[in-house]
This record gives sequence, structure tokens and C-alpha cells, in this order.
Amino acid sequence: MKVELIELIARVLQVLRINMSWMTWNLFLAFIPLALSVWLFRIKRGRSWVWWLGFIVFYAFLPNAPYLLTDVIHLIDDIRTIQSVWMITLVLIPVYFLVIFAGFEAYVISLINLGHYLHRIGKSQWIFRVELITHALSAIGIYWGRFLRFNSWDFITQPDALLTKGVEELLGKQPLVIIAITFVILTGLHWLMKRVSLGFVNQSRKAIAVKSRSTNPDTPNAG
Repeated sequence: MKVELIELIARVLQVLRINMSWMTWNLFLAFIPLALSVWLFRIKRGRSWVWWLGFIVFYAFLPNAPYLLTDVIHLIDDIRTIQSVWMITLVLIPVYFLVIFAGFEAYVISLINLGHYLHRIGKSQWIFRVELITHALSAIGIYWGRFLRFNSWDFITQPDALLTKGVEELLGKQPLVIIAITFVILTGLHWLMKRVSLGFVNQSRKAIAVKSRSTNPDTPNAG
């Protein structure tokens, strides 16, 4: 029993060690658009050519954040390798959940920052439409990445292959169905996670405000 347990733990550690390489890399790619969204949309600056370049890079890398949703396919192979209900439930699934959640949350916060920018420049009515367009573009990017194995930097390194092969693939019935399903999933998950994220932020602000009032009892109440 003790030998079997040691072998099982060793197998789990091996699987996690293998996964950590691509998980770390994919999370790094997912956080690039998040960092760019803060620089582009939260810091007040003019829209110079540098800003527009950053905007293009932002959209080129943005699909990497929700792309982590598709990495659940690796979980199936890992489950077959480990074959232990307890290890799968207590170790493997939580690790995958945290990685996928972090990637998609980076996507949600990036779009929240974009919406904040549109609101700031007086284009609040565009927010929903821009979100839908972004979901559609991200769905295409996810398909290109998962099935055609293109990367974000292929826009520069091999734009001809990206445009020819990528566009040709989009004309097929199966790719359109996959992209449409991905678009629906992105739209639904984003709608849910956006409200959860904004609710958490608003709740934190209220808690800070209440704490500030409690530490400053002489502050007059508004109204």
C-alpha cells in the first residue's frame, strides 16, 4: 500500500511538472493583454502611434487569455495517466481550475479596462458592441491557435500564411460551427464573470468606505 501511494504521488508530481511548463507559458501570454489594457486604457494618455501600436498588440494577444479554456483537453490525458479519484479531485482539478480561471479573469479585466476607457471618452454606448466584436475576434483567434497552431506573433513572422490558410479555414462549415460555439461560450462566461468581478470591486469599495468612516467618526454624512 505504501509503495503504491509513493508511486502514485510520484506520478502526480511528474504530471504537474510537465504541465507547469505550458501552464506558466500560457498564463504569461494571457497576462500580456491584461498589462497592456492597464497601460492603454487606465493611464490617461494621447492616442499617438505608440498607443495604436500597443492597441494592435493588445488585440493580437488577447485571445491567449480565453484560450486557456481549451487547455481542459490536457486534463483528460492527465486523468488517464493518474487514475486516482482522490488525486484527480484534490490536486489535478484544482490546479487546472486555478490556471483556467486566472486566464479567463485576465480576459474579463482587460475588457473591463477597455470599457472604462470607452466610458471615459464618452463612448459608453459602444461598450456592448465592442465586447461582442472582441468575443468574435477572440473565438477566431482561439480556433487559429488550437486547430491551426498559429501564435500571436505570426501576424508579423508569417502574415501571408495566417491570412491565406486562416481565412480559407474559416470558410468551412465545421470551423464556423466551432467558432460560433466558442463565441457563445465566451459571451456567456464573460457576462457572468464581469458581473462577479465588478460586484467584488464594488463590495470592496463599500467596505473601505465604511472602514474609513469608522476610523473618522467626525466626518459628516452626505445628504
